[in-house]
Amino acid sequence: MVNERTGCVVAAKVELAVTRRARRVGLLGRTALDEASALVLAPCRAIHTAGMRFPIDVVFVDRHGRSLRVVRELTPWRIAFAARAYAAIEFTAGVSRGRIEPDDTLSLIRSEAAC
Repeated sequence: MVNERTGCVVAAKVELAVTRRARRVGLLGRTALDEASALVLAPCRAIHTAGMRFPIDVVFVDRHGRSLRVVRELTPWRIAFAARAYAAIEFTAGVSRGRIEPDDTLSLIRSEAAC
């Protein structure tokens, strides 16, 4: 996953949660998410961290991958949403800082370079 504004890879490995079951499970049961990974939940306007074991960063995007809201360091047992979002992208807490800002566009491409 690449930030089109900076050209930087923000996630080298991307998992997709596009079924109801996959979205419901999300990151539950995991003890961590690799810093080079992201989980895309689509469609999704709201997420919760109930039962999670670690904090996450969440980026809500529209259908074109434009970042509508960035929630950093969302701790367990919290809720976050963006009314106009199409998808939520979850990262390890702290990974998005300085790499993803509101109005950035994120896209899925094959890339070997990382920033």
